[in-house]
Amino acid sequence: MPSPTEETASPIAVVGLGQMGGGMAATLARAGVEVLGADPGSVDTPEGVARVELDEALELADVLVLSLPGGEQVQTVVDRVLETDRPTLIIDTSTCDPADSRRRAEALRERGHSFVDAPLSGGPAGARTGQLTVFLGCADQDLDRVRQILGPMAARITHVGAVGAGHSTKLVNNLLCGIHLCAAGTLLQVAEGAGIEPERLLEAINTASGRSGVTEVNLPTWVLSGTFDSGFPVGLMARDVALAADVAGELGAGSPVVAAARQMWSDLLAEAGPGVDFNRMVRQ
Repeated sequence: MPSPTEETASPIAVVGLGQMGGGMAATLARAGVEVLGADPGSVDTPEGVARVELDEALELADVLVLSLPGGEQVQTVVDRVLETDRPTLIIDTSTCDPADSRRRAEALRERGHSFVDAPLSGGPAGARTGQLTVFLGCADQDLDRVRQILGPMAARITHVGAVGAGHSTKLVNNLLCGIHLCAAGTLLQVAEGAGIEPERLLEAINTASGRSGVTEVNLPTWVLSGTFDSGFPVGLMARDVALAADVAGELGAGSPVVAAARQMWSDLLAEAGPGVDFNRMVRQ
């Protein structure tokens, strides 16, 4: 199997060097990939990554991995790529509206570029260790190349469909996580009121049908430990739940549960602020 550098024959540029992008860039560099990093902010440059401006990245790399706050920032990069003649593959790991991703893919395709959506699960720790889960929306002709590029960063890559399918899947995943966190507050309140040690309650639930990623990972790792340092803030989760609710509504798939979760995350955002760890939902 060829390495990512053999497959692309140029450096890979990671655009956005925050906790996720920086972790992915460092993981690629450790795998022997030549990595360029572009970010307009003052974030640190990961070891083994050459810091460049976006224009230089576009000149030197024909693969861009985007790790950006949202659709507005992604569109800015897409617009710059549309001005270039060098065929470029954009792998968007950000969380965006799937309809916007489909429009971007079509606009880029008409100019000889390619676009896939590859949003992630696994958080900053997964980015740093190459243990991410990727929800991949990708045209069949790009699939082998994209898998090669993402391979060093991911433990699991699931091709869920054409462009846009990745973002749809990520939004549903985060919506379920958000709903589970809303419900987990009740779990801990019941444990306290009934005089049950929460660790024992979780031990029982995690062998039964009520278990979830929240009961198996979030509660023991970040809530019961009192650390609340997952690296994923309330502001992003509230955004993702709201966007997922919008997409579900557009598809006729809304529900009272989704509406309630959206309101609860909006309330927590207003009360706690955008930078608080998202697991605080359980202790609000």
